[in-house]
Amino acid sequence: MSSYNKKLILEDGSEYLGYGFGADKEAVCEIVFNTSMAGYQEIISDPSYTDQAIVMSYPLIGNYGITDEDFESKMINLGALIVREVNEFPSNFRFTRTLSELLEDSDVPGVYGVDTRKLVRSIRDNGSGKVLITDISTTKEEGLKKLRETELRRDAVERCSCKKRWYARTSNHKFSVVAIDCGMKMNIVRELNSHGCNVTVVPYNTPAEEIMKMNPDGLFISNGPGDPEDVPEVIETLKTLKGKLPMFGICLGHQLIALAHGAKTYKLKFGHRGGNHPVKDLATGKIEITSQNHSYAVDDSTVEGTGLKVSHINLLDNTVEGLCNYEMTEVAATEPADAKAFEPRIFSVQYHPESAPGPQDSTYLFDRFISNMQLNKDGKN
Repeated sequence: MSSYNKKLILEDGSEYLGYGFGADKEAVCEIVFNTSMAGYQEIISDPSYTDQAIVMSYPLIGNYGITDEDFESKMINLGALIVREVNEFPSNFRFTRTLSELLEDSDVPGVYGVDTRKLVRSIRDNGSGKVLITDISTTKEEGLKKLRETELRRDAVERCSCKKRWYARTSNHKFSVVAIDCGMKMNIVRELNSHGCNVTVVPYNTPAEEIMKMNPDGLFISNGPGDPEDVPEVIETLKTLKGKLPMFGICLGHQLIALAHGAKTYKLKFGHRGGNHPVKDLATGKIEITSQNHSYAVDDSTVEGTGLKVSHINLLDNTVEGLCNYEMTEVAATEPADAKAFEPRIFSVQYHPESAPGPQDSTYLFDRFISNMQLNKDGKN
């Protein structure tokens, strides 16, 4: 094999050598790792990874290529992709492009041949931070200088969100849902459609008054990238709409609901990314195998007094994985129409029920949203 032509330089001065694929460019990103064994196309096209360099812990990536129908977003916003081995000759009758071709078309640099096992352990032990993807000729001193002088952007949601309202309709719909797009995955829209919802997707900064004029049955707040405190527009909208609509939030949407109620969030050491996180539903005691992708979490010590209750916890580190504004026994009730809540029902989860890691462990959450909207229609909240 030819000599290395790319390197990674981390803030601690460590260097990892490899070979370039995809776009031939230099980049400074936040470095994170993902433990999924499959689904690299969905990961790459997930807007929640905007500006991040993803290290895949599974060693072989690209073996089934890229399929046009499987994108989660039309935009590829990740900062870089780092893998142990990349497959340029996929075996899949559906594939239309190779992974390398997709990255090149999307102007995203990739590096392969890296000791990803060592790199993942470093991120786990030291935490996520900035990384420079650069030419092999760049010295450590030059690289560290670039890292010090480069500030990571904080406008990821603004860049990921849609610029104007759009619609995803289904036949014989029963409910109308407004979805605030903070970087939403398309499979969420497909799930809402499959549950009988017409979905109106609106930009992240859509005012509460404009949302109410659409007369929705419920409000969905999507996943997305970055620090939830960087999108005060959404927080203010949710504060205004509390008590007026049933709400369902996923990932960033979960954190934004928490902030709107007065709870706090904090940054995790290295985040949760992958399709193998066990989460306990406190109402039923059931364990769900979940798909996750986030750097921030809700501070459980700040939830009390907000009107929210913790509904789910992560069994790996006991972080908050779900919130709701009604009693736990009511969450588990087989006849929710008999339950009474303090206001139109609000709940959220930190993980991605539409990603099917279980594969169907968490789909009941969409059914719960439907039930909550029906309760609100019937005036039984």
